[in-house]
Amino acid sequence: MGRVGALIARHPIPAFFVVFAVFPFVVPYKALATQVLIYGLFALGFNLLYGYTGLLSFGHAAFFGLGAYGTGVTLARLGVTSVWAGLAAGLVLAAAGGALIGYLCLRRRGIYFAMLSLAFAQLLYFVGFHLSWITGGDDGLRGIPVLPVGLAGVRVSIETPLAFYYFVLVVVGAAVAVLKRILDSPFGAVLQAIRENTDRAAACGYDVTRVKLLSFVFSGAFAGLAGGLNALYLQVVPIDTLYWTTSGQVVMMALLGGAGTFFGPFVGAGVFLILEDVLSVFTESWPLVVGAIFMAFVRFLPRGIWGTVVGLEIMGGLDGPPKPPERSHTPRGTRGVARP
Repeated sequence: MGRVGALIARHPIPAFFVVFAVFPFVVPYKALATQVLIYGLFALGFNLLYGYTGLLSFGHAAFFGLGAYGTGVTLARLGVTSVWAGLAAGLVLAAAGGALIGYLCLRRRGIYFAMLSLAFAQLLYFVGFHLSWITGGDDGLRGIPVLPVGLAGVRVSIETPLAFYYFVLVVVGAAVAVLKRILDSPFGAVLQAIRENTDRAAACGYDVTRVKLLSFVFSGAFAGLAGGLNALYLQVVPIDTLYWTTSGQVVMMALLGGAGTFFGPFVGAGVFLILEDVLSVFTESWPLVVGAIFMAFVRFLPRGIWGTVVGLEIMGGLDGPPKPPERSHTPRGTRGVARP
């Protein structure tokens, strides 16, 4: 398992497409596979803010919901006939929401930041609830069509579950590749520097507030894209999309899989959704069981499932334990002196 984890960590994008290309034939039904992709992307957006920047948001349902309503209103209310335009509208709306909410929340730190993010998400929930002429209110936004997708001038139908799954796979895969590029850039290194020590990053000359705000915007954009895909998948946007329980679910998914790891959010989303699917058959109190499992993971596996697998591989290495660094034999008092 450790070798597989290391191989995936070294080649993340090809591994992502290989794993999820066969995923719908492994799980019991294709709807579950599609949900894992969508909520994995949602958790990936949250993980960018929490796992890589160190900002804990309790209101990430705001961006998921903005993306869902942006896509739903564009396709169902405005009559736009392009799926790509609908997804783009949801993504832009969520990114704009991330910029505004991030600007206001970043004025505070710690628990005050987390509670502010929750407050703004609940504010959007009540706004969506009362603007029923746009959002459908308690009944949800209905009538979202499943339109053919235009690819290189060809219209491809995505009405069947398998076709829709592979459409989601292409979109999510492109988002994963973009996120990988962001994390591998100097900007991604600054994000992790801020996570480790904000004051030291500021002392190095980085505009910490601006970098955090950009992280908020990117995080909101990824979450909004996931919300748009979820609207297409359900063909309805429930008002609960904006509710605080949705924010709680994405926190659990990220921590179960491993916050601060690249594939942890998808692993956590898969575990959470499979547990929900299996346990709900046996008891109506399945959230209680999932909550107990979550607490056990936080207590005994703080790195999460994927974080533990990758962490063990890093500790052991592919060829055994790492060798200690060689000590320098430079005589004392000669360091910094040029040698002939």
